[in-house]
Amino acid sequence: MSGSRNARGARGSLAYLGSFTEAGGHGLTTARVDARTGALTPVHSTGAVANPSFLAHGPGRDTLYAVSETDDGAVAAFSLADPGHPAPLAAPVPVRGAAPTHLALAAGQLFTANYGSGSVSALPLRPDGAPGEPTAVLAHRGGGPVAGRQEGPHAHAVLPDPSGRWLLAVDLGTDSVHCYALDPATGVPAAHRETPLPPGTGPRQLVFHPSGRRAYVLGELEPTVTVCRWDATAGVLEPLGAIRVVPPGFTGETFPSSPVMSADGRFLWVANRGRDSILTLAVDPAGDRLEPRAEVGCGGHWPRHLAGHPGGRLLYAVNERSGDITWFTVDPGTGVPRRAGSVPVPAASCVIFS
Repeated sequence: MSGSRNARGARGSLAYLGSFTEAGGHGLTTARVDARTGALTPVHSTGAVANPSFLAHGPGRDTLYAVSETDDGAVAAFSLADPGHPAPLAAPVPVRGAAPTHLALAAGQLFTANYGSGSVSALPLRPDGAPGEPTAVLAHRGGGPVAGRQEGPHAHAVLPDPSGRWLLAVDLGTDSVHCYALDPATGVPAAHRETPLPPGTGPRQLVFHPSGRRAYVLGELEPTVTVCRWDATAGVLEPLGAIRVVPPGFTGETFPSSPVMSADGRFLWVANRGRDSILTLAVDPAGDRLEPRAEVGCGGHWPRHLAGHPGGRLLYAVNERSGDITWFTVDPGTGVPRRAGSVPVPAASCVIFS
């Protein structure tokens, strides 16, 4: 693909799409975003990194990071000096963990959740933004009751809390969320606490309420959202209750994948693979109660990732198996998304915005 080399535009004017190169994806793709309609127009792709299945911005948003979800496991950094044409800063760096599925920045470190090995890696950032060799690899222990999925730990997501003092790692294999304290001087994590969830939940992702006092853990093996109280002073995550994200009486297979919280905290959206749907949940002002509002089709098959546009009125479903990204306009009153369009993206895995 080709496109004009534009200067850095308005927030959300570009999208970066990750895909599985081993399944025919283009790797890292850049797309223009139509500010009025939300439409994506791919303008550039690079296969410089194998399976860049999840992406994150660096400090100042002038660097883009990608996991390489392979058996060896690595991370790569791209310069956004020309935002439309991300350029590798250096060779991918091994994370000393297998199949990293998620990454985040916190306290000057880059952290990866390594699904295959059930661990979290911490990598320092060099002055040019490229990651260095891991300073720590934190191995999880344990398993769960679901045969074939919970034979051991499977760290699936990692993210800092809103205070920046703690790092949370969601482990599908151990049915728990691990909390690490971040050294304020070095950013190096230290094990602090592990919060168990009901056996067989298979937690996959976590998202915070804008207040910073509530967190929502999405189960993949048991289709639930667990509402949790978050104490940023003590670093304690306390489950308060769970709600199923499928209709009453549903007995088929579905594997929830990705939660998105609205900026004002009024709505939580959940993508469901298998049902190939997006569920809208209304959130009460305290963040304690979730009420299912409506379920709509995701526009394709197997929505691996769900993302909101920075403008707040658009939602994007990344449909891995049908190879497309579908965008929706969100009703500001009800929170219900309405399909507006889609673009082919083979083996799509995630989308983030400039």
